[in-house]
Amino acid sequence: MTGHGAPPAMGRGRDRDHWERWEQARASGPHVFTTLGFRRLRWDPDATVLAWDAPADYGFPANDGYIVHGGLVATILDTAMGGAAWAVLDDDEVFLTADLRVEFLRAARPGPLRATGTVLRRTRRVVFCAGELHDDDGQLLAASRCTQVVLPAAGAAGRYGRGAGASEATDGRGAGAPKHRPAGRGGGAAPPAASGTMEA
Repeated sequence: MTGHGAPPAMGRGRDRDHWERWEQARASGPHVFTTLGFRRLRWDPDATVLAWDAPADYGFPANDGYIVHGGLVATILDTAMGGAAWAVLDDDEVFLTADLRVEFLRAARPGPLRATGTVLRRTRRVVFCAGELHDDDGQLLAASRCTQVVLPAAGAAGRYGRGAGASEATDGRGAGAPKHRPAGRGGGAAPPAASGTMEA
């Protein structure tokens, strides 16, 4: 997908309706996608791929031309890995990035860039992800890893109110906390609002 066409088939619960709700939430307020101009090319439980036409405005001059700022390289990698993590969450879950590591292998130049995020392992409380950034010629520019902490969507880290499927029962964990966490991957989580650090 190149940003405006039909979305690819999602994992369980990640259907066209979910995509459309997410896009509506993203377009309704501030979001890193809007600010930087990221485009989603792929989003499923196997990988999230983002494209970005990096402008010189987000770089600095060097003797051989502009170089994209490393913080922006980290941002698109973090966003791609966040999208991969989001695709494997259950209905009542969100996440926050707890750890982010980036290796800058080559200078990223203004122009078309592509970031791929994948899930390495999902546990009950953590999602481990990896990311790679390539230029238009397919050269690997940067590699990254991150740790995403899984949290209840109904809690303080939630991005869209109480969260889909959240229970009214507290069972000792505070008001609005989900009574239980479904097992397995996937889920039809509601779209995020434009707040917090949810990457995708």
